[in-house]
Amino acid sequence: MSAPRIGLRCDAGPRRGVGHLVRCLALGEEFLARGAAVALFGTVEEVGWASAQLTARGIPLHPGPDTPAGLVAAAREHRLDAMVLDSYELDPAGAAALRAAGVVTLAIVDGDTRGQDADLYLDQNFGADAPGGTAPGSDAGTLLAGTRYALLRDLVIAARPSAPRTATPVARPRVLAFFGGTDAVGAAPVLTRVLLDTGHPMELTVLAARPRIEAELAALTCGRGQTLRVVPPTDGLPTMIRAADLVVSAAGTSTWELCCLGAPSALVCVVDNQRESYHRVVAHGLAAGLGELPELAAPGMAGRAARAAAAGILRGLLASPRRRAALSARGWATVDGQGRGRVADALLSRTGVLNR
Repeated sequence: MSAPRIGLRCDAGPRRGVGHLVRCLALGEEFLARGAAVALFGTVEEVGWASAQLTARGIPLHPGPDTPAGLVAAAREHRLDAMVLDSYELDPAGAAALRAAGVVTLAIVDGDTRGQDADLYLDQNFGADAPGGTAPGSDAGTLLAGTRYALLRDLVIAARPSAPRTATPVARPRVLAFFGGTDAVGAAPVLTRVLLDTGHPMELTVLAARPRIEAELAALTCGRGQTLRVVPPTDGLPTMIRAADLVVSAAGTSTWELCCLGAPSALVCVVDNQRESYHRVVAHGLAAGLGELPELAAPGMAGRAARAAAAGILRGLLASPRRRAALSARGWATVDGQGRGRVADALLSRTGVLNR
């Protein structure tokens, strides 16, 4: 029997970010490890780091069809057995068109299926498997729901510690802050100011996804006992996360990486589609919540109040090894790093090819 041929349909760029690409890459790595042929269909614009990820894995990049007919034509041309759709913008009718053409289809969603008629749906967000948490419009029998199915890259899985963090006091905590592969909404300068305004000694490293953000960070002044290092996006991020005493990040796809690595984390909700997952994660103590970016960046008294509240939360975490260890333990226990294998099993079983 020939190896299965899998297509990944997603896009990445300064406006879209790289979250869709990162989780498709994680699934692509799993299929490659099983001997499948994998290709990505989409656009990867102005994000050199993201393009390098494809090249390093030997995954070819083809133009991304935007219409149902285009998806079917691409699937036929490349003789695909299955197609993974990960987009908020594609025509929802594409999934049904692929199925009608005999292509097994997996739709990766964040809550709402947008009316897609797929063979399988994946919602990896925390709480998606709870009563009332299923994706609207999906058949519960075809929904892979919850962090049991979180898609994580090889680099993250390899860096997963054998146990969560212990409560170890440190005089100058190592803090890592990053906000996605493009930080399209400019969260890094806002949260870096909040971190420095805690007044707590720290060794702070911030990833600057764009030159403008790097320039803003370079203009900031550290307080007593504080240092600030600015670095570009890097493949070494999982190692940096593991070495940090506290991580501050956006409440997106990277949340599951942080949990898997047992990183004590404080999250900020930077876009609307993160809101529901953000509140669930914070409510269950997997990470501390710093609020929503528009409120933290707001001028006037409201903005000052939001930033002061976030600084207070961060100050408490920086001063308390016990609080950080509790976050680490809950996150580490929630995401085991085996999710992509479970998703691959479910998809390949639909194609009639199950390689382990």
